[in-house]
Amino acid sequence: MIQFLQEAAHVVPSKRQLDWYELESYAFIHFGVNTFTNREWGEGTEPESIFNPENLDCDQWVEAIKAAGMKGMVLTAKHHDGFCLWPSKYTEHSVKNSPCKKDVVREAAEACKRGGIKFGFYLSPWDRNASCYGTPEYNDYFCNQLTELLTEYGDIFYVWFDNACGEGLNGRKQVYDFPRYIELIRKYQPNAVIFNDFGPDIRWCGNEAGKPRHSEWAVIPSELCHLGRVQTGPGPMAEEGSLSWIYNTEQELGTMPNILYTKGLTFTPTEINMSIRPGWFWHLEEEPHSLERLFTTYLGSVGSNACMHLNLPPNKDGRIDERDVKRLKEFGALLQEEFGTELDVKIREEESPKTQKVYTISLKQPTAQIRYVSLREDLTKGQRVEGFRITAQSGSGNQYPLYQGTVIGNRKICQLQNPFGEQNPLINDMEDRICQIQVQITAARDEVFLKDIKIY
Repeated sequence: MIQFLQEAAHVVPSKRQLDWYELESYAFIHFGVNTFTNREWGEGTEPESIFNPENLDCDQWVEAIKAAGMKGMVLTAKHHDGFCLWPSKYTEHSVKNSPCKKDVVREAAEACKRGGIKFGFYLSPWDRNASCYGTPEYNDYFCNQLTELLTEYGDIFYVWFDNACGEGLNGRKQVYDFPRYIELIRKYQPNAVIFNDFGPDIRWCGNEAGKPRHSEWAVIPSELCHLGRVQTGPGPMAEEGSLSWIYNTEQELGTMPNILYTKGLTFTPTEINMSIRPGWFWHLEEEPHSLERLFTTYLGSVGSNACMHLNLPPNKDGRIDERDVKRLKEFGALLQEEFGTELDVKIREEESPKTQKVYTISLKQPTAQIRYVSLREDLTKGQRVEGFRITAQSGSGNQYPLYQGTVIGNRKICQLQNPFGEQNPLINDMEDRICQIQVQITAARDEVFLKDIKIY
């Protein structure tokens, strides 16, 4: 058990994964024929003439994205209906036969470059328009389109897949050649991270509601990345990566056929994705989610060892809805208000066991207005912290418990006071101001290395 615990502690991310973590949040753009049919999934039979965004403005998309503090865009280059937002040589079902005529992928990529944010794309493996879907030839077709996107639009930071799969002609099922797709991406865009339900670089959180697990571990059994094991249904999500979970994975999955159980571990962190409104494509009658919900999702993703992927669907004009633009500005302003100013502190690491380290943070100006404590591990050493607690000391010497948590990972934002009204009663009961905070690691898989501690 101890040897396995140490093995898990020493699994580390790749540089591309570390770069992805630093982005923290980025936008999804769902745009296509569904925008004009008022649907979420198309049939693949929609006429190209329906796609006609007369005021397409990708610079406006970028401006809205940056207003919310997001640092990248992932465009749905092709959704399940098979309509391509670029003039692909391999199909007539694309913008080249629409009244728009514009290469939307190029417009978006160049707008991102002008705006100083990253560009990526989503290419649906399921294509309801391709006549070869459900045959071995379809993988050639898909790889041809994937190569176009990888080689003709500059640097790509993210390639996003899902496992959507339907019937082809005569009920044929398509077997996706993901190893081949991944090989192409590594060849042409080696710095791009790849998302699928099961990795290889980033994995799904198990829902589209922006809800995280209680403890988000990035280290999981490598065999699960090949199985594509994901959470489905309304029940609570398993704490994938917890010691008991990964240690018992072999027994749990032992009935699965044709799987080699090696107990191998992989660093595959989680993305929390949701749309700014109920649907993923634009619908006139929908309103954006509340500012409070967006902020809660931010804390549960960026503040819980994951990244936030927020969908912003352009309308029929080819612009982000002004209602959504307004909400994004509010969101960006709130993040700046809550996290824009750090308190001036001095941090001292106390003499303590390496798996139960204690950090004392002295505030240069005592205060009663602490809202958050932000903790980060040095993931180049591995994700190790399993439990921690935070206490405060007032000027009179009284000590108060503030927070108790589990994992830290890339970043853990410990919320002490809620800007929407709910506050920590322990802080409200303090007789005088906080002058010192102590962070104590209560459990870890190996020696702890914190990258930074910030107080807001």
